[in-house]
Amino acid sequence: MKLSDTLLLRSEMAQQGIQLYQENFCCSICLDLLKDPVTIPCGHNYCMSCIKGHWDEEDQRKIYSCPQCRKTFTPRPDLVKNTMFANLVEELKKTGLQAAPPDRCYAGPGDVACDVCTGRKLKALKSCLVCLASYCEQHLQPHYESSTFEKHKLVDPSKKLQENICSRHDEVMKIFCRTDQQCICYLCSMDEHKGHDTVSAAAERTERQKELGVSRQKIQERIQDREKDVKVLQQEVKAINLSADKAVEHSENNFTELVRLIEKRSSDVKEQIRSRQKAEASRAEELQEKLKQEIAELRRKDAELEQLSHTEDHTHFLQTYPSLSSLSESTDSPSTNIRPLHYFEDVTAAVSEARDKLQGILTEEWPKISLTVTEVDVLLPQPEPKTRAEFLQYSHQITLDPNTANTRLSLSEENRKATLMGAEQLYSSHPDRFIEWWQVLSREGLAGRCYWEVEWSGRGVSVAVAYRDISRTGKTDECQFGCNDKSWALDCYKDRYEFKHNNITTPIPVPPSSRVGVYLDHRAGILSFYSVSETMTLLHRVQTTFTQPLYPGFWLPNRQSSLRMSSSLCFASDTAAVTSSK
Repeated sequence: MKLSDTLLLRSEMAQQGIQLYQENFCCSICLDLLKDPVTIPCGHNYCMSCIKGHWDEEDQRKIYSCPQCRKTFTPRPDLVKNTMFANLVEELKKTGLQAAPPDRCYAGPGDVACDVCTGRKLKALKSCLVCLASYCEQHLQPHYESSTFEKHKLVDPSKKLQENICSRHDEVMKIFCRTDQQCICYLCSMDEHKGHDTVSAAAERTERQKELGVSRQKIQERIQDREKDVKVLQQEVKAINLSADKAVEHSENNFTELVRLIEKRSSDVKEQIRSRQKAEASRAEELQEKLKQEIAELRRKDAELEQLSHTEDHTHFLQTYPSLSSLSESTDSPSTNIRPLHYFEDVTAAVSEARDKLQGILTEEWPKISLTVTEVDVLLPQPEPKTRAEFLQYSHQITLDPNTANTRLSLSEENRKATLMGAEQLYSSHPDRFIEWWQVLSREGLAGRCYWEVEWSGRGVSVAVAYRDISRTGKTDECQFGCNDKSWALDCYKDRYEFKHNNITTPIPVPPSSRVGVYLDHRAGILSFYSVSETMTLLHRVQTTFTQPLYPGFWLPNRQSSLRMSSSLCFASDTAAVTSSK
């Protein structure tokens, strides 16, 4: 008999002795030596306190069961100490036999069980990456005592050993195919991966370990940057509050010297300043919270990478690392988006100037005061979104205004669908209606940050935004989208795009897609048109100053063109269409 077989036999005999001891002298509830042992009617033995506690929980049902054989008893059996078992346990204690140590306890639902144990399995102490099995302390001894196992790799108990086995050849995967970026076995390297760039899993692990270090360094650098940004924002909040307080105090001291009308204006200024103060401070504090959350997430990912860097299972490392190593796109650092420390000083200057003027002049100056409060903005306008998911956060519901639709357009589906008809529709006369051009405006005027999308087909369409007071009559350029200073239009054709404003055309030689996204940041004066496919491609960007709310507008130049606009939170279900037909 080989030495390894002898050791294994001894281990099994010792294991059987332990199991016999535990089955007869240990309580199956507490897994310790019996204390005040009692024997219940089915013949099983328990600590008196353990079985009492178990039956106490069953009192409501009035049916009492054995935790091992599940036999039930009614009524509740009386418990009497088993003197013979109690004396035997005391004698065993004198000989030094005690309860099994923690590492010999039975495996529970969350534990890795020994693959060699029969019957009720013990918890595994180690897993072997060569044997692809897990062993308790007793069954692990051959790996320590026999030279046969000296080259085997022992790791902490793992339930994922089968991930190391090739599902096709049932062999251990010790090779990494760089061509296909996956772990393979030696048979795979001679079969479907023949001729590929392959290395040992250990060698690939070494290379990826270096990348892990670089990834951690990037994370730590980002954490440091975000911590600096948080400090800057904390200073900004203090500066906002201080500047606002000074502006309030200055305006109150001056307005109290004026007549009742001026006192009313003072109250209005105070309210606006406080409102703006709260809004700006809230914005900065919200950004602080986002940065702190990002720091926490980065720390979590760093901890996961740290834990992964210490695992000895190469396959687990290679399969897990790609999902942990990537970093999400970071928001722009607010430290680069912060204006100089000037907040409400313009308000103070405007109030001082108004104090020295007469009551009639104050009435004319009030819009200026109100505007300076409204335009207080500590942080520069936030950067435009980069992904479609970020754009959709600003999606806006669009409905068509029947009072603006040309009489050749028939509106339906709650004014969210329009069709170009051959005959004029029976619309009542309205000053907002487009008379000559086949155009329509939305019902909603947009300000703030908004986003909507348009699906189009056919020879071409025009996607536009316009001021409400754009001309509606005549064939002149004053009425057509993009041909005046009151509208901005993207004309979409089969082979190109063209942007038009104030009758100036800018060619955009980009292959068109069937979906166009429109992003508006009214306050920042930004209007952007995007080609939407698998990615967001910027077509044209306008930077200007908008003086009125903007209304989405659409023009169909011929009967073989159609468009559908999607501007709700759920684009798949909420759509509006403008279709041209014969």
